[in-house]
Amino acid sequence: MVVMTCQVALLYVLLIMNEGLAQSQKPRRSVFFSGVKLKLFREPDFDGLSSLMVRDDIGRLYIGARGKVVVLSLNDITNKTSENKWTVSSADKAGCELKGRSSEDCENYIRMLHSLDDGRMLVCGTNAFNPACRYMTFNGGIVTMETTIRDGRGKVPFDPNQDFASLMNGNTLYSATASNFLGTEMVFQRHGQNPIKTEGKLSWLNEPTMISINIPEINKSTEMNEDDNVFLFLTEKALEERRSNMRLSRVARVCKSDLGGMRTLQRRWTSFLKARLDCPFGDAGSPPLVQDVFLLQDENNWMDSIFYATFTSNPEPSSTCSQSAVCAYKLSDIRQVFKGNFLTESDSDSWVTYTGAEPFPYPGSCINDEMRASGVVTSLNLSDTTLLFVKNHPLMEGVVTPITGRPLLVQSASQFSKIVVDKVTSLDGQQHRIMFIGTSSGWLQKGVWFDGEGGRIIEELQLFQDAQPILFLQLSSNSGQLYSGARNAAVQLSVRDCSRYASCDDCLIARDPYCGWDLLRGLCAAVVGASSSSMIQSLTDGDVGICPSSDLPKQFISVLLTAGIAQFLPCFPNTNLPVSWRFSDNVLQPSPRHILLIQGLVVTPSFTDAGLYICETVEAVKGREHRTAVVQYLVKVHNRRCRRKPQNHVGCSNRGRDAGTEGTLATGQEERAETNNENSITVQ
Repeated sequence: MVVMTCQVALLYVLLIMNEGLAQSQKPRRSVFFSGVKLKLFREPDFDGLSSLMVRDDIGRLYIGARGKVVVLSLNDITNKTSENKWTVSSADKAGCELKGRSSEDCENYIRMLHSLDDGRMLVCGTNAFNPACRYMTFNGGIVTMETTIRDGRGKVPFDPNQDFASLMNGNTLYSATASNFLGTEMVFQRHGQNPIKTEGKLSWLNEPTMISINIPEINKSTEMNEDDNVFLFLTEKALEERRSNMRLSRVARVCKSDLGGMRTLQRRWTSFLKARLDCPFGDAGSPPLVQDVFLLQDENNWMDSIFYATFTSNPEPSSTCSQSAVCAYKLSDIRQVFKGNFLTESDSDSWVTYTGAEPFPYPGSCINDEMRASGVVTSLNLSDTTLLFVKNHPLMEGVVTPITGRPLLVQSASQFSKIVVDKVTSLDGQQHRIMFIGTSSGWLQKGVWFDGEGGRIIEELQLFQDAQPILFLQLSSNSGQLYSGARNAAVQLSVRDCSRYASCDDCLIARDPYCGWDLLRGLCAAVVGASSSSMIQSLTDGDVGICPSSDLPKQFISVLLTAGIAQFLPCFPNTNLPVSWRFSDNVLQPSPRHILLIQGLVVTPSFTDAGLYICETVEAVKGREHRTAVVQYLVKVHNRRCRRKPQNHVGCSNRGRDAGTEGTLATGQEERAETNNENSITVQ
């Protein structure tokens, strides 16, 4: 049954690809753990990593784990500067276990770390299913945790395994989490002097999974001086769908200065509206679910800010046929949906468009100049008619769709989890947005979107040697350092590392916005802060023709094959690009004597098959095909068996009278060849 389901899902993806809606991208290059330049923090007693916070202002990385907060240097996370323990008492743990919870879950997992305007940090933990919070301070390089313990219910979940979301805005905390021991009462609330939360109706929140809270930084030149917006991303059971168990992705919006109603919706959001969030890929009968959201603020116009979100069509870890995608949403498009029609529940238990009269001001509106002029200065001035409408009609008819009409990236082989996005300016002055996407198996994918062309995954890096989900991603754009956390380790790496591109051709054809070819030093280097006069880059076309000519000799391996005997010529490119073989300057087609495999070529030669074989990677940029030689074999054929098995299993070794003979080059010319080493010939 599972196999059939996967086959149906794959067929659906293929149909979508044929329609041009979404194409599954494969990373151009895969770099395993041993080949990634990173710094790793791991200790024998460190486990249960549950929160991570970058403090650029003091150069520290804070990590919340089981029973402790670890403080590391931002420059080098292998340097631990301090550790503050916060464990549960034996009595509290025993009481937790008596309520049916496991010994492992009845610890204190630090789920929340937030910085306040006054420099303090709010630290909250599960505390053996009795959430609690404390403040931490940083003075003179010393981190101190205050002894006073505060109630943490409604700030973090009781269960260390339950998803939640939180955001600190100034000194005001916003949270979306479970507020009871069983984890069944979910609330989205603002804490502080004017606490406010969601109404306990299924039409507001129906078994939600909280994903992310974001507040765009709005300049005060906004249209009609409207109040700031707060956005909550979540998934929930959809009441409007006939199938009761269908879950959908949502974005909800409230107003930052909402004070609740005077009589109706007292201390409840009077501005809570929500809409469906669409990312069109995968099985139409099972909509993909949002996993993480990152807000990339536009510095010039806050309405042009973009939310980047990861989605998975089947988020179960055991799924063998899930697909993942990244979709992007413009803030102005989301706001437009919240100005549209409402849905209402009909007598037949179905949800239809509300066609009745709408009260003034428009339900769910944030306070603006027009409302102030009419006497509505705060939400306390709203009429009961408006408040009752909001209470009973939180769902919008409109659907929030991605800015491109389709995903930026789609993958069939990975489950996307976390995402952060960086902006980099290329040598030509253009801005590019780089997406860093964590997966459930511990890999990091680096993707970019090119207008008129689509998305591409430049490379994927294995951050953790053991396959485990990436739980956190945080980027320090100032230093270009990325910090990631899994359950028992944290890593640090530079997003501007260009050393994996060994040649000018490789540097330019990769089209990595961070990287360009340094003409003076003769290497691929970061373009940030570099002089454009000494570097070249070709992000639009991947034009390697602007590279200086290489002085490196063309090398090929000379091999002696036996006529009529199948022998293997290996080819191992350092990218995931398609491989093609050429023989005598013609593309080699499969035949009984030539079997093309992923790892190489099986040749059962006749005497006419002697010559130069070239294994190449093939890459298309805007319809232009670019070929890069991986390995070249100068093949000779004889009618006797090898006297000994060659070390590299490639025909017979180049020995004695076979060395120093002439070979045909890829250009079709014949030049004198001299022995370079046991198996290699250098062409002069």
